[in-house]
Amino acid sequence: MTTTPNVMIETKHISKTVNTSEGQLQILQPISFNVKAGESVAIVGASGSGKSTLLSLLAGLDQVSEGEIYLDGAGLHSMDEEQRARLRGEKVGFIFQSFMLVQSLTALENIMLPAEIAGLDNAKQLGQQILEQVGLGHRGTHYPNQLSGGEQQRVAIARAFITKPKILFADEPTGNLDAANSDKVEKLLFELNRESDTTLVLVTHDPELASKCQRQLHMHAGELTEITSEESTGASANDAQQQQAS
Repeated sequence: MTTTPNVMIETKHISKTVNTSEGQLQILQPISFNVKAGESVAIVGASGSGKSTLLSLLAGLDQVSEGEIYLDGAGLHSMDEEQRARLRGEKVGFIFQSFMLVQSLTALENIMLPAEIAGLDNAKQLGQQILEQVGLGHRGTHYPNQLSGGEQQRVAIARAFITKPKILFADEPTGNLDAANSDKVEKLLFELNRESDTTLVLVTHDPELASKCQRQLHMHAGELTEITSEESTGASANDAQQQQAS
């Protein structure tokens, strides 16, 4: 158990190494940092810097090569896959760039899914409430292919928040959206974050989205550093240039 008070995510010297045809490749250098309960944190950096790998490790979707990760006091690094899956179901929500909606389910059914898996008796009522909250009460019977990209991402956000997770991970949540829909999704994401007092960790190339978080962490070549508000503009511009070149 972690002993640090008011900390939702605690990492201690975590690293990730994978085997390749050319030998071992270290994707993440040893990293240590904490995220407080209710805090919003953006992880920024160029493509290939290790951002998504770090997010997968924090969410228990992948295992560290070395080090320790604690989510709400529970040691992910010492759990098997079944235990990690149970922890994710109880405490974690996800939002992905590609929405990851079940195509054979309606918008309402997609939103209800985590609540049904959690065994909540009022899943439909909760689903309808949050569907209204994200401005899609009239679209509950529509399937994903009948929704715009912005609407699909709002459904995905509603799905992530329905069980009121303690921790929300978002991987490029506005990456597939135009400017107008990005603004809507950003506003909704932070509104629900504040209302639910959820700890938010997101990966993004969008400097505007990153600036709305309380903290920004910069990934470069598998190393993580904290950046100040004065540094964030320059770092974001540099990453954007690298992204365009990649």
